[in-house]
Amino acid sequence: EGAIDAASILKPMLARGELQTIGATTLDEFRKHFEKDAALERRFQPVKVDEPSVAHTIEILKGIRDKYESHHHVTITDQALVAAANMADRYIADRHLPDKAIDLIDEAGSRLRIKRMKTPPDLKEIENKIKEVQTAKKKAVDEQRFEEAGRLRDQERALLDERAQKEADVKAQGINLYDEVNEEAIADVLSVWTGIPVYKLTEEETAKLLNMEAELHKRIIGQEDAIKAVSQSIRRTRAGLKDPKRPSGSFIFLGPTGVGKTELAKTLAEFLFGDEDALISLDMSEYMEKHTVSRLVGSPPGYVGYDEGGQLTEAVRRKPFSVVLFDEIEKAHADVFNTLLQILEEGRLTDAQGRTTDFRNTVIIMTSNLGTQDLRKANVGFGKNDEAMSYARMRDKVNDALKVHFRPEFLNRIDEVIVFHELTMVEVVQMVDLMSKRVVSQLEGLGLGLELTEPAKQLLARKGYDPQLGSGWKMTLRTQATSASRLRQSKASSHPWVSISLGRAKAATPPPSERVRRRRPWHTVSYRDVRSGAHAARAQRVSSADQR
Repeated sequence: EGAIDAASILKPMLARGELQTIGATTLDEFRKHFEKDAALERRFQPVKVDEPSVAHTIEILKGIRDKYESHHHVTITDQALVAAANMADRYIADRHLPDKAIDLIDEAGSRLRIKRMKTPPDLKEIENKIKEVQTAKKKAVDEQRFEEAGRLRDQERALLDERAQKEADVKAQGINLYDEVNEEAIADVLSVWTGIPVYKLTEEETAKLLNMEAELHKRIIGQEDAIKAVSQSIRRTRAGLKDPKRPSGSFIFLGPTGVGKTELAKTLAEFLFGDEDALISLDMSEYMEKHTVSRLVGSPPGYVGYDEGGQLTEAVRRKPFSVVLFDEIEKAHADVFNTLLQILEEGRLTDAQGRTTDFRNTVIIMTSNLGTQDLRKANVGFGKNDEAMSYARMRDKVNDALKVHFRPEFLNRIDEVIVFHELTMVEVVQMVDLMSKRVVSQLEGLGLGLELTEPAKQLLARKGYDPQLGSGWKMTLRTQATSASRLRQSKASSHPWVSISLGRAKAATPPPSERVRRRRPWHTVSYRDVRSGAHAARAQRVSSADQR
């Protein structure tokens, strides 16, 4: 305060015309340092430099290509320049062109050159000799054997000269080796920056999108209408038919518990971004009070936790390519929907610190149980004659429940409202089969085998599935079929194999696919035993001779 600053030094010279100055700064810094000093501001003529377009960025990259080629000793193709500009514009939202495209080219060239650089074995051998001589010389000096130390010094100098000559030869040999930076090299760098697998950024993405329904059905049983609606919406988005300012997709999943709403969100995250961890899940039951809404974007200045950032904004800033799941959205406070309106309409959200988080590359999914009582009453999915008519009628009822609970301006910004029907018995049996495969893969790590007979699967489907509780048989299958007592018995065998079937426990012949394992002990466990927990005492071990 009171000390002379740079502005006070510059203003007299600028007023007399003795100094010509060109400066560069950001809008925030200009407002902070120049606008508050009116005398300094009127000495300058502001010139706003906008971000160049993708086409202009490509021309800029062509102009500086020679410098990066000579610096990294690589060849940069025209296709790499176009890919750098287009991919940077599409996938890097928190930086500007041409800076982010130039960095892509720079890092791709440096990565290519580093991969090519290898230390020759003879050069490593010289390095080891130098270290040995230096150690021996130091020891000779400490012991006052100066004549030997002088000899070692001369030997060290000779080795250093030899190393310098070897390094010069290596550089001379590699100076004319110009590797090519192509589109794949650019995609490799971009995948490291954003966390998206490389194949997601190339032509293979189109082929995967065409088979999206089949890929999702590998983990989701049934729900044809839901998967079809999600797939069509994602394809429209990737084809460039969506509003570029809005998220990649926004959905409301409705239906009873245990029908696959959350599982579809996880599967979608793995399909789109190559990793199930790309799912950001928020339980809206934690945001039922008005004061908890600020946790999404962070506490305002002056409050505890201001520097920590918001739970939603920070998670999306770290993973800009992700699926954001708002679980049980109907439980959230009304102020949460005001925040979601900005995300769904503008594709961005400003946190408490004034930083803007980009949601344009995210998929927004909200789950709800609204109207599920009507779905259960109509027994949607179990009818045969009027299944389609009943499902359409219940979908209309659920939409009416949505209109009562949510505001019209919120629902109008949702891409698709998807109603999940209850599972049919055929679908439940398929889910039993899918879950049993997961249990088998877990048991293989323990050296155990497991088989479910078809009647056992049918009984698990009938007894273990409750429309009101969802897929409760999952825990039944995990806890009962792989109980600790049976595992302890089985692990004592050399190659154990466990079969679960109906009725009482009895000796059984291995299935055709396992007859090659006839010398392995065989266990049969009845479902009746599984339910009672007494299967460990009644299971029988059958020798290889009995199996024949």
